[in-house]
Amino acid sequence: MQNWRNAIHARLTRMIAPRRIDHATPLAELRKIHEGMFAGFGPTPHDVKAEKAQLGQIKGEWIRVSESHPNRLVLYLHGGGFIAGSPESHRSLIANLCKVSGAAALAVDYRLAPEYPFPAGLRDAVDAYRLLIAKGMSPDSIVIAGDGAGGGLAFAAVMAIRNASMPMPAGCLAISPWADLTLSGWSMMQNAALLWHVSLVVPPEQKALALGLGEPAADARDVRPRREDEEPAGQRDLRREASALAADRILRHLHEDGLAGLEHLFDAL
Repeated sequence: MQNWRNAIHARLTRMIAPRRIDHATPLAELRKIHEGMFAGFGPTPHDVKAEKAQLGQIKGEWIRVSESHPNRLVLYLHGGGFIAGSPESHRSLIANLCKVSGAAALAVDYRLAPEYPFPAGLRDAVDAYRLLIAKGMSPDSIVIAGDGAGGGLAFAAVMAIRNASMPMPAGCLAISPWADLTLSGWSMMQNAALLWHVSLVVPPEQKALALGLGEPAADARDVRPRREDEEPAGQRDLRREASALAADRILRHLHEDGLAGLEHLFDAL
């Protein structure tokens, strides 16, 4: 049986090492590397229909397949480390998600760092949701979804929607989300050897932009991720314990299924 850890490591080495990435690598080059990774999502379904979308100032792409139901919508936030990606780069992934969910999708072309630092991307995600509701879409028909950085952004958007007392969506789907922006969680420590490329692909200054380091939020739409030092001690301890238990359970199942070492869940698909 193929060793998944070695296969993923070899693929990343071929994509990244020959390019001699360091913290001086131009942003355009980093984005090219991400584009190469996105190409691994596989073929786009033959029946996909993609149209440019414009909701107020928010741009994106409508994606529909033959299975799409008019009253089911996925508000999709693409991955790319907050610095790369687009609705087009993730079209095949989103279209396949539409097929299995029987939904249409609005892929948001949210603003990227470093040109547009946090909370620009979060504002775009929340504004897209608000405008959909203003146009008559029922919140119960919307699921906010994303992969990687987009998965973390999906979580942040749902929190911002809740904090602004807006109607909540039907659900939130996060595929291999980048939710630990400090890169210090249990899964990072457990998979340090596999994730060696993270510090190369995302330079420190771009990590700082993604973290949203700066002035506190002016209102609920500008809500920023809560840092550990802002949490009550008891809540922090409970969250750490729950995270450790969840990570241990997931890693145990991956080992039992022979899928240990996968960088992303969809590498197994």
